[in-house]
Amino acid sequence: MFYRENGQFKTSYRADQQIFPIAQDRWAIGLIIAAAFFVVPMIGTDYMFRAIFIPFLIMSLAALGVNILVGYCGQISLGSGAFMAVGAYAAFNFFVRLPELPLLLSLVLGGVCAAAFGILFGLPSLRVKGLYLAVATLAAQFFSDWMFLRIKWFTNDSPSGSVSVSDLKIFNFSFDTPISKYLLCLSILVVLGVLAKNLVRSAIGREWMAIRDMDVAAAVIGIRPMYAKLTAFAVSSFVIGVAGALWGFVYLGAWEPAAFSVEMSFRLLFMVIIGGMGSIMGSFFGAAFIVLLPIALNQFLPLLGSIFGVEISTSGISHAELIIFGALIVWFLIVEPHGLAKLWSIGKQKMRLWPFPH
Repeated sequence: MFYRENGQFKTSYRADQQIFPIAQDRWAIGLIIAAAFFVVPMIGTDYMFRAIFIPFLIMSLAALGVNILVGYCGQISLGSGAFMAVGAYAAFNFFVRLPELPLLLSLVLGGVCAAAFGILFGLPSLRVKGLYLAVATLAAQFFSDWMFLRIKWFTNDSPSGSVSVSDLKIFNFSFDTPISKYLLCLSILVVLGVLAKNLVRSAIGREWMAIRDMDVAAAVIGIRPMYAKLTAFAVSSFVIGVAGALWGFVYLGAWEPAAFSVEMSFRLLFMVIIGGMGSIMGSFFGAAFIVLLPIALNQFLPLLGSIFGVEISTSGISHAELIIFGALIVWFLIVEPHGLAKLWSIGKQKMRLWPFPH
C-alpha cells in the first residue's frame, strides 16, 4: 500500500513513456539527487569525500558504462581498465598540450578517444562471443599497459609512465577542495546517467537487448549485429573513458598505468554482476558494494577483535577483507544471481501489495 499506483492515469504517450512513469519513483529520485547536491556537502567531512563519495561516484559511472556493454548488449569484456586508461591519458594530453582547452572538453575528448579504442577492440565481437570475446578484450588491457609504458609521448616523456595534473578550473572556478571535486563528479554522473537511461529505452537500446538475448534471431528480424555491437562498445567505452579521466584527474591527481590494471577490469565486472546486469540502478548498487564494503570491514574487524579479546594485525585485517569479500560475492551469486537490483525490484513488488499476503 506504500507503493500504490492506482489513480495515476496517463493521458498521453509522452506521459506513458517518461523515464519514471510512477510518481513515487520521480519523487524518490528527485529527493535523492537534491540530497546529494545540497545535504551531503553540508554534512560530509573531507575524509568522507576523498575515501567514500568521490570513489563511489566515479566507480558508479564506470560500472554504468560496463553495464551497457555486458548487461544490455551481452558482450563480455575484460578490457574496462584499458578503456579507463585511454580516457585518462587522452584527457591528460589534451589538458597539457592544449592549455586553452576547457577542462570539460578535455574530459569529453578523452571519452571520445576511449570510444575509438573500444570500437577497435570491439571488432572481434563480430566473429566471436562468450569467453573468446572476453579473451579478445583482455588483449586491450595488455596492449594499453605496454603502450603507456613504452611510448613516452602519451605520458609527456615521463620515464616511468607516471603523470600528474593540477589547477583544475572550469570558467575560472577552481576544483581544489574535496567538496568541489565531489560536485563535479556528481554533475557528470547525473548527466550521463540520465542519457544512459534514455539510451537503453530507445531503439538502439532495444537492438542491444535483442542481440543479447539471441543474435541470430535479431539478425533475422532486420537488426544489424555489426552496428549494434560496435555502438555498444563505443557508448560503453566513452562512459568508461570519462570515468577513467575523472579517476585520474579528480581522485588520484597523479597516476601511472598500474592504476588501471586488469584488477580494475575485474572489479568493474564484479560491480555489474553483484549490482545486477541490465539495470541502471544495479550499477550504483554494485559500486556501493565494492567501495563501501572494504571500508566497513576495516572498521568492523578491529572492533570485533577487541570484543573477543583478540588482537588483529593490519595484515590479518587485509587478508580477512579478501576472504569475506570473496565469500560475499559467491553468496550473492548463489542466492540472487540477478544482483542487488533484483532484490530492489522484489521489494518494490512487495510494497505494492503490503499488508495483503496475495
